[in-house]
Amino acid sequence: MTYPAVVNFENKVGSVELREINRPEIGDEDVLLEVSAVSVCGSDLHQWQAMHSWPVNYPVVLGHEFGGLIAEVGKRVTGWKEGDRVVSETAAVIDVNNPMSRKGLYNLDPTRKGFGYGVDGAMTRFTRVPARCLHRIPEGLSFEKAALTEPCSVAYNAVVNQSDIKPGDRVVVLGPGPIGLLCAAVAKLWGAQVAVVGLESDRTRLKVAEAYGCTAIVNDLDEWAYAGDGLGVDGVIDAAGVSKTLEIALQITRPAGWITKVGWGPQPLNFSLDPLVQKAITLRGSFSHNWPIWERVLELTGSGQLNLDPVIGGVWPLEEWHSAFEAMHSGNIVKAILKP
Repeated sequence: MTYPAVVNFENKVGSVELREINRPEIGDEDVLLEVSAVSVCGSDLHQWQAMHSWPVNYPVVLGHEFGGLIAEVGKRVTGWKEGDRVVSETAAVIDVNNPMSRKGLYNLDPTRKGFGYGVDGAMTRFTRVPARCLHRIPEGLSFEKAALTEPCSVAYNAVVNQSDIKPGDRVVVLGPGPIGLLCAAVAKLWGAQVAVVGLESDRTRLKVAEAYGCTAIVNDLDEWAYAGDGLGVDGVIDAAGVSKTLEIALQITRPAGWITKVGWGPQPLNFSLDPLVQKAITLRGSFSHNWPIWERVLELTGSGQLNLDPVIGGVWPLEEWHSAFEAMHSGNIVKAILKP
């Protein structure tokens, strides 16, 4: 029996379409997940528009932010049963003997392959998931909100683990995309004063930043950044996909401050990094997440401390994936949810 799936079939603009695929076969350490909700990520849009900077195994089913019900359990899987409500991490393939994996940092395993680009993802009815990737969905948390665990985990890692936020710090988030807005929300939970910076075209998304209690700024941020002693902000989270924002971050960060870069951007820098040295700024990258981060995020979303209502812009059936993609691509909404 076949099922519809949203498939990215080559590295050309618009090379995504609905195709029929077979129900996957699972291995002994896998589960078969019946997908209840899958969130559209900016990286799905980047592959759709051929703007990505990572290798893709074409053709591939898109979707790596998802949750659902276990439909089948592999022979060697323990602790899980059919009908369990779960979400899945994205590290579909890892080398368990890689030094990073042995440290629990399998997200940094260079051989790692994720759902939606390395192996088939969840924009379909059934997907194969290694049991090690699973987390239980807290009671009362909807599948639609549970599907956002992955981007929330990206934000948690960038803000809590990779940044140096202290309560009362002044923090700028560059880029009001989904990850930027979730970084802002987590930074507010962490006790920071937060400004989110975008362009004129981002005004709709900047309203979401205001819903999280952040200051929304279009273009000119000097007044906010240099308020107080005039030295700049304590830290910057660069969640934009262009190189120019890192230059801005270096300008507005105070001496001995920090910058965390979580946004991807393939363009060359073409500017001097001397301010990094002169001001002794700490610059760190942040990528993906691991098991303990997911557990913390599920505690936050399950308890309602991290409210996801402001970022969910709508729910579409799988067959209307193009409308969902367009709604996100236009900037009219932050996150679109598909229901297979």
